[in-house]
Amino acid sequence: MNRVIATALRAAGVGVVVLAVFVVVVGVPGWILGVGLGQVGVLLPFVAATVCAMVVKPVLRRVDRLVERLTQHRGTTPYSALAEAAARIRSGSPDSALPGLAEVLAEGTGAQRAVLWLAVSDRLVAAAVHPPPPAGEETDTADNLAVLLDRPDTDHVVPIVDGTVLRAALAIGKPGAAITPADQQLMRDVAGGAGLLLRGVAMNTELRERVRRADELADELVRSQERLRSARDVERRRLVGELSHATTDRLSTLRIALDGAREDLVSESPDPRRARAALVRARTGLEELLDRFRVIARGVYPAMLRDQGPASALDEVAADLDREVDLRGGSETRLAWEVESGIYYVAASAMQRLAEHSGPALTVELAHADGRFAVRVVDPAPSVTAGELRAALSGDLERLAALGGEVELVTELSGALVLVASLPERLEPLVDVIREGRA
Repeated sequence: MNRVIATALRAAGVGVVVLAVFVVVVGVPGWILGVGLGQVGVLLPFVAATVCAMVVKPVLRRVDRLVERLTQHRGTTPYSALAEAAARIRSGSPDSALPGLAEVLAEGTGAQRAVLWLAVSDRLVAAAVHPPPPAGEETDTADNLAVLLDRPDTDHVVPIVDGTVLRAALAIGKPGAAITPADQQLMRDVAGGAGLLLRGVAMNTELRERVRRADELADELVRSQERLRSARDVERRRLVGELSHATTDRLSTLRIALDGAREDLVSESPDPRRARAALVRARTGLEELLDRFRVIARGVYPAMLRDQGPASALDEVAADLDREVDLRGGSETRLAWEVESGIYYVAASAMQRLAEHSGPALTVELAHADGRFAVRVVDPAPSVTAGELRAALSGDLERLAALGGEVELVTELSGALVLVASLPERLEPLVDVIREGRA
């Protein structure tokens, strides 16, 4: 009975609209002018028919919604919804067809909300929503089908798979209303009819995502290479400075001592004792110079760091200091040389600078967690300020920054000076992500 009433109401509604169009187009011009329109009046019925053909479809949708509210009878049948879905698929590009499919799905099932989800990079992304969300709202996502089914705005989901790979999903929300067998069948039919389209769109979307990720990785690779080049330049300048500082004064002193010994031996009145004393001074200066070279060589390429890692290398540095050092932590796995040496140089320089003055034990803690390798140096009674220590470590901090590291240097309320430096455990981008995604 409801179906007959609904059909009659639809016919009446469409008839009223058609009659109104004919009255407006055909009758009103003659009534306003008060005279016949002659040959032009013959064309007005055809104009009215054309206008009716143009407005009947959008009007019919509104009439259907009104009739559905009055009679509780859904005018959109599964067959008409499938026909509309097929028309949406055939018309326009795949991306432009998705909003229409969501609208058809909502109208065909009477759902308050319908969403077409695409599987992109192991997660579901809302590609089309009906009714459309407000402009500027972020794209909705879900981790997997289980999470999607658990959402309060989702009552039924039909997945679309390609073999064993999830490509897309259709979801509807009907709060306060039951999901009928007809709704389920319609969603399965739409999924079957639009499956190829949705799989294609999902694969295209995933391809665009991978291309975007590849571009990001390429940019990151360029930035990483620039950081490494900058780090090498910083290290080169540091080494030149170390060698200049170590050799200039000592070599000058050594040369003066040797020149004095030669003059004492070749003069008209040789003085072997003075010459011997000058040679002793030259030998002492030469030994100091060799010791300094060994220290520089150990700092440039510490054998302990290469063989046993940062913890053992810092322990070796601490053994030569006049101040006690409490060394803790470390890394269970060896990391890249740039990472280990970057943290080592900062920690070693800080320890040497802070140990120039006596005081309680320094605390040096190494940590490897959350994809980063870090060191924390604490001086409970510092003899320098945070600014002075930063200036003293400028070369090492510049090198660390060139590698993409982070540094925090603060003075706590207790007066303790705390230095925290960290680097990512991998300095190069994970370019294997793309290959893993294709596997």
